[in-house]
Amino acid sequence: MSSIAHFLPRVVHSRQARCSSVECEASAARPVTSRFNAAHGTFKTVTLCSARRNRNVGMSVPMIRISACATSEEASKVDRLPSAKVIEVLRAAEAFCFDVDSTVCTDEGIDELAEWCGAGEAVAEMTRKAMGGGMSFREALQARLDLMNPSQEAVNDFVRSNPPKLSPGVKELIHTLQSKGKTVFLVSGGFRQMIEPVADALNIPHSNIYANRLLFNESGDFVEFDKTEFTSESGGKANAIVHLKEKYGYEKIVMMGDGATDLEARKDGGADMFIGYGGVSVRNIVAENADWFLLEFNPLLEALNKHC
Repeated sequence: MSSIAHFLPRVVHSRQARCSSVECEASAARPVTSRFNAAHGTFKTVTLCSARRNRNVGMSVPMIRISACATSEEASKVDRLPSAKVIEVLRAAEAFCFDVDSTVCTDEGIDELAEWCGAGEAVAEMTRKAMGGGMSFREALQARLDLMNPSQEAVNDFVRSNPPKLSPGVKELIHTLQSKGKTVFLVSGGFRQMIEPVADALNIPHSNIYANRLLFNESGDFVEFDKTEFTSESGGKANAIVHLKEKYGYEKIVMMGDGATDLEARKDGGADMFIGYGGVSVRNIVAENADWFLLEFNPLLEALNKHC
């Protein structure tokens, strides 16, 4: 997929089962999160409003607002037990690649940085207008950065003021993979300057980060993003994995993430298995096409401990 839909893929929404009616809201300007209710076989989707967005709220946890609904057929695909093929690849894989935004972390870095730079609404509006315009991944990224115009000082201030918001269970999962001799990489369309603190928190070397890099001039003004990075264009995550196989001689690599660009990493020569993650956002295309789809990391952790 080459359109800007990569930035705002379709999200599966649901009200709690106790709600008697469905009231859909247009919430494209705010991040959403879909949680699975095992007791009722439904998703509950909430719109996140961080403490930074709502400065009158004196707390660090997100406020939530319920939004819309999903079918029981979609819900039945969630957290199914791993197949024999999945277990086979888990055992054989020498490396695991993780998306960062809405997977390793609970937020979307570019949206958070846009808010910090005072361009949150402008970036959201540009995204909505461009949805049907056939804009490529690289063009859309450039357009958003042009609106944000993030200085080096602003990026550094953002990173200092916003420690990584790690997803529940991800630290234990990464540690378990590393203890079993599996190398972990972070492969993201986000920005290296914001991902390096995430890598530090998870004991992942900076050399194992494949992400975009913001470039600045001597005065610290934003110039452009590094177009030589794999993830600066459509299909970049698959290309990064092809590169890892060529560089290190890996036979099997697993990709895990929440979005369409993560799913694309499974193309020929790329990832040998894709695990979809819906702990922050559940996207139809990911849930329907993943080799294994999870709403939390515990099932993967249990499978690793049992079979690897």
